[in-house]
Amino acid sequence: MRSSSSKHGHGASENNRSISGHMYTLHQRLYHALNLGTRSYDDKTRKWMCTDIEVQRHVVRSIAAFLDSISGDTLQHPLVKDSVADMVGALVWILHFKNGAILNIAAKVVVKLVNVLPSSVMQPYLLDLVHPLSSLLSLQQVEVAVSCATALNLILSNQSSKSEKAIWGILKKTETVAHIVSNIHDFSGGIIPSEYFQEMASLLSTILRRWPPSRYPVWSDVKLMKALESMHTTPNSSIKVAVLKLYSALALCGSAAMNLIENGEALLQMMVQCMDRSNPHSVQVEGFRLAQCLVRNEETCLKVMNFCCEPFVKAIMCGISQQRSLSGKAADDQVSFLEEACCLVLITRWAGEHHIYFWKQGIDGVLLGLLSKDFHKNSYQEFVSLEQKISIAQEILSANYLLVLRGYVWDILGWLATNCGEDFNPKILRNELYLDILITCTCLAFVDAISKWHQVCQNDVVETFKSVSASRAVLMMIYSPSKYIASRARAILSEILKPNGKEYLIHILGLTCYCGLPQYRRRLIKSKVIETLLVLVKCCLDNDIHIKRQSFPPHLQNTFHDKSCCWLCTEEWEGGDTPLLYSLWGLAELMHNSGSVRNNLNIFAGEMTYTETELVSKLQEICIHTSSPGLRWYAAYVLSYFGVYGFPSKLGKRIGKALNEKEYADMQLILTKGQSLSVHGVVFAVRCSALLPPKGLPINEKTFDDSSIKDFTEKVHGEFQKEIRLSAHVDHDALMKLLEYVYLGYAQAGEELVKKLKTLAKRCNLQPLLQLLCRKHPKWSTPFPSSDLSLALGPAGFQFSDIILEAKVTELMCWTCSFCPLSDPHIHVHKVILSSSCDYMRALFQSGMKESHVGTIKVPVSWEALVKLVNWFYSNELLSPPSGCLWDYMETEEKLCKLRPYVELCWLAEFWFLEDLKEDCLNVTVSCLDSARPLSIKIIQIAADFSLWKLAEVAANYIAPFYRQLHDSGELEALDDMLVNMVRVASVRLSQEGGSNSR
Repeated sequence: MRSSSSKHGHGASENNRSISGHMYTLHQRLYHALNLGTRSYDDKTRKWMCTDIEVQRHVVRSIAAFLDSISGDTLQHPLVKDSVADMVGALVWILHFKNGAILNIAAKVVVKLVNVLPSSVMQPYLLDLVHPLSSLLSLQQVEVAVSCATALNLILSNQSSKSEKAIWGILKKTETVAHIVSNIHDFSGGIIPSEYFQEMASLLSTILRRWPPSRYPVWSDVKLMKALESMHTTPNSSIKVAVLKLYSALALCGSAAMNLIENGEALLQMMVQCMDRSNPHSVQVEGFRLAQCLVRNEETCLKVMNFCCEPFVKAIMCGISQQRSLSGKAADDQVSFLEEACCLVLITRWAGEHHIYFWKQGIDGVLLGLLSKDFHKNSYQEFVSLEQKISIAQEILSANYLLVLRGYVWDILGWLATNCGEDFNPKILRNELYLDILITCTCLAFVDAISKWHQVCQNDVVETFKSVSASRAVLMMIYSPSKYIASRARAILSEILKPNGKEYLIHILGLTCYCGLPQYRRRLIKSKVIETLLVLVKCCLDNDIHIKRQSFPPHLQNTFHDKSCCWLCTEEWEGGDTPLLYSLWGLAELMHNSGSVRNNLNIFAGEMTYTETELVSKLQEICIHTSSPGLRWYAAYVLSYFGVYGFPSKLGKRIGKALNEKEYADMQLILTKGQSLSVHGVVFAVRCSALLPPKGLPINEKTFDDSSIKDFTEKVHGEFQKEIRLSAHVDHDALMKLLEYVYLGYAQAGEELVKKLKTLAKRCNLQPLLQLLCRKHPKWSTPFPSSDLSLALGPAGFQFSDIILEAKVTELMCWTCSFCPLSDPHIHVHKVILSSSCDYMRALFQSGMKESHVGTIKVPVSWEALVKLVNWFYSNELLSPPSGCLWDYMETEEKLCKLRPYVELCWLAEFWFLEDLKEDCLNVTVSCLDSARPLSIKIIQIAADFSLWKLAEVAANYIAPFYRQLHDSGELEALDDMLVNMVRVASVRLSQEGGSNSR
């Protein structure tokens, strides 16, 4: 290496004019110290080395002195920048040398180095420090470990995303996470000072936040979880903050979050206590952040509510009410905290008991407080006119108070409105004025938004996205189940729109709102907006347009959750096709209020729209193939205006084949005129149990009085197990349509028949069907009715079981049946379900061969595969293998055990002509291979054994990049020669296509 004089001679005289003489002297001393060691160079690297402890100590002290001389105006000085590489090189070597006498001071100097120098200056060298620092965490020297943890935490927090993969490689190699966990174990014994725990927990939190693979070994460590639990009651606020941060980082893993909730009532109590305003601000903030992590989806939210609903809501409301007149950083911190609190109030998007407590805690007054700093209810007389309310709301909005929170306010108000009961009345809560002013503010914001939509340019996009929340809140209030909220929203919006509302009909969300206002609705119908909406529906479907609301409102973006894993978040009710949803919503509303639309308007005229048959077909496809509950509901709602009532599904299509077939029928429905219908008890047990007799009644006993829809007797008669005699009030044609619904999931009926079918559906308690027959608006967040028949596999369907499926016993397993004494693994099932779902089984039952008469069919697959097969028959859903962290940390043999049933089913599905099941199994298997390539060698052999050559080819392609390496190591010797050749061919093809062959 060049000496300090050659390196900093002439250049130093030019550069040193802007630094002090003291700093220059310290720089010279630094390089004199560095020259005592050996520094070697090649084209890319520089290395300092010296085994002399005194020289090492001298170098470390020289670095510290030089860093102390650096001030804000010299941070970017060339002299400083040019020295970084040499300082880092020396420190790295000293840390690697691991001499106990110098390690502590060296680690502290690294902390100083990272703290003093800007991230932009340090960025190229941070990676060099990760390995020595992480390797020292295992040392039993508290001060060294603390300093290393502090330095490493600073480095990882400032490292660019480009080096994340390299850093994780180092952390894995040095077993950093395991050493930190071990160190925290030591702290739980109470021997080591709290500073030690805080630094270790902080570093672990940083790692858990940035690297998802680090989470499973931590949250699955029972000893660590017990250690953390022992700290719940600590009075030390710094330790509380560290513990909360650690829990939050763990809860970024969905599996960990579920584990924390299910096993952590004490954790939830501690979290709620930390959210209370009596705690220091830092503790309260971390309590709120942990709560956000634990209530990220409906399932975990409702589990948390089951444990601590009222105190949880109370803590949120106390937090969101903390508004003070602050300035500077304190004000910024408060606004940031209010955002955290508002994020939690978004749990109002899910129905549940928590809504009751939000209203009891005065959520409307609190939301109004987020819009206005000075609004006081007592300042106004008991009666305030609508004009006065509009004036008050205009003043509130023009004050521009806490603008960053407005998106939250609109969203929360919308969710509250849509999850209200029909009889909700704010007068009971004595807060009518608060709610009216909130509604008025939202309507004003909506009108302001739609007035600007036609002027939107590129620079206005963010503002437009913000306004969407207000527009959506108005939509949800107009169509709220609460009569009070819906009527007030319509009246207020209509009043605000009076001057020039006709000019604003230019946006689909705004148009859907207008459809809920009677005076505008009539105008829209006359203007043939129904035809326009049909064009929009066609455009969305034909052009495959997908726009998800969550992708654009800024307040819904949470960067903390960007590194989440294992969260199986179900799709939001509105889904990812909001333009299509709102188009169908508006279409349904106009059709509902236009009388006999199909007779009075030629809505299918012109070349731009579908024919009626095409539209009905498309809407049925939405019900069957779309995952969004809201979109499916509105497709079904619109279908009702074309005489199709119900919920089409893939499973319904299959089970519908049994309609009107006497094969395997075990019941007769007998009407008073002697007409009879053959039906299948298992289908009714799940989908219309009200038509079946109550359990445990003696034969021939009258079970319902004359006023009931069902007056029947039960007896053994002919080939039928039961006869059910129906009341004289039951109409034959209506009953036929009811059967159509029960089997297919939907029924087609004219208006006259609908009236009779309504009565039948009501008496049979078929609420979803009744809702469509009455054309009641779908309630937001209502789940789409399932066609699942899985309940038939339990007690409800056992009495109708007429066949047993028995699995191939592949290994010793402890197994007992809930219904019979048979010891071999088996499932009681129903021929009608099997024959409707599988042509092979239908042919087998009808063949007249021995198998068509026996009570048990042996299925040539394992018990695990049989369970998945039967579940698919009854639900059309294939049970998924473990995923995320649970899958990643399984051993290869355990993964193979989980995956083999899908390969078995893939083979069986091919044999039984179940193409959909075969495709599903193939997709599951391939996705698992993609996440665990070592499995491919084992799967390719199993696939070949089952003659699944398509799967074998896929596995060969996964092995191909490693062919030479595996061939040389002998790992391919276990495969058949044909399979080895298949891999070799795939490898050659990959190399010819330009892929990389690992060697």
